[in-house]
Amino acid sequence: MEEEWKKKKQKSFWLGVIAGVCVVSAIVLGCAIGGFLWFKDNSSKEFLGKRESTKLRVIQAMISRYYYKDVTEEDMADGLYKGLVASTDDPYSQYFTPKEYEQLKEETSGNYAGIGALLGRPAGTTNTLVTKVYDNSPAQEAGLKKNDEIVSADGYRSEHFETLSDFVNHIRGEESSDVTIVYKRAGKEKSVIIKRKNIEIPSVLYYMLDQKKGIGYIEIMEFTGNTQKEFEHALADLKRQGLKAVVYDVRMNPGGLVDQVTGILDDLLPKGTTVSMKDKKGREVTYSSDDRTQEKIPCVVLTSGQSASAAEIFAGAIRDFKYGTLIGTKTFGKGIVQQTMPLSDGSAVKLTTETYYTPSGDCIHKKGIKPDLELQYKFKGDKERADLSVDTYDYKNDNQIQKGMEVLKKELSR
Repeated sequence: MEEEWKKKKQKSFWLGVIAGVCVVSAIVLGCAIGGFLWFKDNSSKEFLGKRESTKLRVIQAMISRYYYKDVTEEDMADGLYKGLVASTDDPYSQYFTPKEYEQLKEETSGNYAGIGALLGRPAGTTNTLVTKVYDNSPAQEAGLKKNDEIVSADGYRSEHFETLSDFVNHIRGEESSDVTIVYKRAGKEKSVIIKRKNIEIPSVLYYMLDQKKGIGYIEIMEFTGNTQKEFEHALADLKRQGLKAVVYDVRMNPGGLVDQVTGILDDLLPKGTTVSMKDKKGREVTYSSDDRTQEKIPCVVLTSGQSASAAEIFAGAIRDFKYGTLIGTKTFGKGIVQQTMPLSDGSAVKLTTETYYTPSGDCIHKKGIKPDLELQYKFKGDKERADLSVDTYDYKNDNQIQKGMEVLKKELSR
């Protein structure tokens, strides 16, 4: 499927899918002794015996003596921990260094200290472009605009970083600290000093599609720590504007936090199980909705192959409760749950711990969810207004949104 918005956000989507449906645990396990891993519980022997420890020391000595570059003991230890988790052969399980774990918590919280601009990279380039400037942000105050090219941050040039996230680390920093940004506009470079501040990254975008008919639109871009609160605000504001039916859009949603998606489903659905999870021993955890805040508003949900994890929990519950109509293409098919377990030194391990099931008992892993109305995405409007993440998106030239409005108008006319 050659969707334009898919190409633009494919990289961020994959980062999001790797984060996936995640539960943060306070469990603290393991420690490092003498540079090597030691792990013991009541039911097992030491993970590394004398022979394994000796072999590791030999390999460590070989790297120190023969490898053509210097490698620190810390880097070797981190490589050992990462390799141990990689033995699961699971792309969603991962070891995080203390620095990486802090970054993960920042991303999933929806808050960070930075300049308040959304950045992106055109495919196959190391150019960093401003794709959106948030209102009342330091970036807006400094005069940055959409399509400006960020050349460097504190002297670190964008072109020297293979990944956007590595470059962004130099733009983010301590609250109230300064960062010198060099940017290019119309071929001319300019330099500006911007004071970082805490930024709340919005995960929900909403507006009215048809004021006369009362049809609203809510896009959930990701399920971060603030999403339920943002969703409830969006729904309440649209109601004040005369909302009678709504289009929910999770086409670009790679997943996120379980408590946020189940909290939103609790806001919407009648009493019942919204999702259940089972571990390898058959132990089950269920999330349910009550009928205290049930919304009786006709809805459709737009899906795509990039709707994953928590987005599929959302779509699956809407489908199984027969609460709304799914429109678009089959979802990604990530039906497993990760648990992030902090370690005592500030690092963490994320492991896939459970499989989840929709209310009807369907396991969608590697299968996805087929929509009620299959419709490939087509956009025939101005490419400058083809970015779903901004409120200037030209929804009138989005065939899936238009189909959703058509379905809702029929529903309202009954």
